[in-house]
Amino acid sequence: MPTNLTFYTNPMSRGRIARWMLEEVGVEYQTEVVDYGPPMKSPDYLKINPMGKVPAIVHGAKVVTECAAICAYLADAFPDKQLAPPPSERADYYRWLFYFAGPVEAAVMNRALKLEIPAEKGVMIGYGNFQQVMDCMEGALSANPYICGEQFTAADVYCGSHIGWGLQFGTIEKRQVFADYWQRVSDREAYRKGNALDEAIMPPKKD
Repeated sequence: MPTNLTFYTNPMSRGRIARWMLEEVGVEYQTEVVDYGPPMKSPDYLKINPMGKVPAIVHGAKVVTECAAICAYLADAFPDKQLAPPPSERADYYRWLFYFAGPVEAAVMNRALKLEIPAEKGVMIGYGNFQQVMDCMEGALSANPYICGEQFTAADVYCGSHIGWGLQFGTIEKRQVFADYWQRVSDREAYRKGNALDEAIMPPKKD
């Protein structure tokens, strides 16, 4: 595998998810902070991510964007860290990783933006309705210590980040199962280190 890895991020973004995952794999990487506004839409950065968003990683000649993809890619790129189940046991891993990247993200953001889906249109929406998503999440997180079972994986980095932010900002319901899961998955040195690194590059607060 290539050894040169560059991480493009902003501490006030979903880049914190990718940072946590990078710290879980424990490899050396270079951090490039990309400011919002013109820098994130510059021609040079758009060559890396045409969406003009962070995070992104460049690993050798490979470019990966989208947090769920970055988490899955890093788990596969550094298999010795055992952050993905064996290929024959990845059903739950893929299922919940993509569920949080799709239905959960959409339901939570629509709710935060006060975009209410008419009940009769629920069949057209991939997530159905917000309550269904919360109940599905609770069921998934009640069965085992981690989203895939007994093993902490890259899916817990991604799913756990959604849970943690949702609890912090009130965008998901404050259920005990969610709080217990977040406490469990965030009690890791990689999370604490990644969070400290991002806090260190936060812009100063305005008076």
